[in-house]
Amino acid sequence: MKNKTVLSIINVIVLCVVVFAVSAFFVYDKKLIGFVLIGLGILSLLSLIPFGIKAKSLKPDILFGLIDNGVLAIMAVFGGYIAGVAGAIIGGVVGNAITDALAGIFEGYSAEKMRARNHKEERTIISSSVGKMAGCLFGAGAILILVWLIGF
Repeated sequence: MKNKTVLSIINVIVLCVVVFAVSAFFVYDKKLIGFVLIGLGILSLLSLIPFGIKAKSLKPDILFGLIDNGVLAIMAVFGGYIAGVAGAIIGGVVGNAITDALAGIFEGYSAEKMRARNHKEERTIISSSVGKMAGCLFGAGAILILVWLIGF
């Protein structure tokens, strides 16, 4: 158990470094950044293969992340458009508080539904953290792709 915990933490830290570095590299590429974030979300999920975690058990965490960062990205884009950097920060902070609450509703509902169907829920350090990370990357990536497509 202890060995799995250490490996889980190392996996998450490595993913955080990779996500930061890759997104920093592409930050000014409006055409690619959304696709890059989605690719990083896929990479995050692929990192779970050695741990034998089933994708279905990640559904509540991915759903949380999708809603959380998807709405947060919308709020940050509008905040930035209206009031520049300060508006983007306020939009992100307020958006994060609101989306955590809203996403928690969907995450909790999804987890309760899975338990009601007798699906074994495998909440672990790695499944919860990487599932949320992947969902956040998917949500933000999708919004940034939409922002680029509509030319906002």
